[in-house]
Amino acid sequence: MTTTAARTLHVPSPPTFDSIETERAHRKTTLAVAFRMFSKAGLDEGVAGHVTVRDPEFPHTFWVNPFGLHFAMVRSSDLVRVDAEGDVLEGDRAVNQAAVAIHCAVHAARPDIVAAAHAHGPYGKTLSALEMGIEPLTQDACAFYDDFGVFDDFTGVVLDPEEGRRIGAALGSHKAVILRNHGILTVGETVDSAAWWFLTLERTAQSQLMAYAAAAGLGSQPRQIGDAEATITRGQVGNEHAGWFQFQPLRERILRDHPDVAD
Repeated sequence: MTTTAARTLHVPSPPTFDSIETERAHRKTTLAVAFRMFSKAGLDEGVAGHVTVRDPEFPHTFWVNPFGLHFAMVRSSDLVRVDAEGDVLEGDRAVNQAAVAIHCAVHAARPDIVAAAHAHGPYGKTLSALEMGIEPLTQDACAFYDDFGVFDDFTGVVLDPEEGRRIGAALGSHKAVILRNHGILTVGETVDSAAWWFLTLERTAQSQLMAYAAAAGLGSQPRQIGDAEATITRGQVGNEHAGWFQFQPLRERILRDHPDVAD
């Protein structure tokens, strides 16, 4: 009988860093990658949308996309750093004041999160206009089971810091919040997870809307996953590591196809 030596199989895990500068560069590159991914997914709508990440050295300041630069063109070097009042500390381009009002408040309300993502995707917007939440209709939807908030008070473009604070309160301890008649917002302990939650939530909204449309044609209702099963599945697909890991193939693909993103 012959024996074969056990092989060591590599499973990626979040990186560690030997300096603040290295960690900052990684966060900024991943943020730029997230914008490229959002563009590929059709989540760009004019100048709307923003993703932010805390600076590792100055955690009360945030890196964000410049106002008016297309998601498909964002590079690490284009990113702008702002403080909690929205004043630009690094960079020479203006920032979206809605990004300041929303994201600064969300980051202040959630010191445990590193990144927040918001864009005007078609399905998230549509779901936000309906009196429904995120339902456990599919395995992927279970990532958000009992893990989303709802902000019901639409007053127009969010420019008032007080409204940003109310959005932060509606988010609570969850990974996502539905902004009624506006769209969706997600957060994570890494840029990777925040961006992945946004992408999969947009697709979950699409699936839910399709399920209800198909069910209406059949004179029925979509079949929901039970509470116990949805809770177990959330633990499997909705944890932070799962969010980070799901983003890695997208990150690798964009870095390969668009090496300028790290410039």
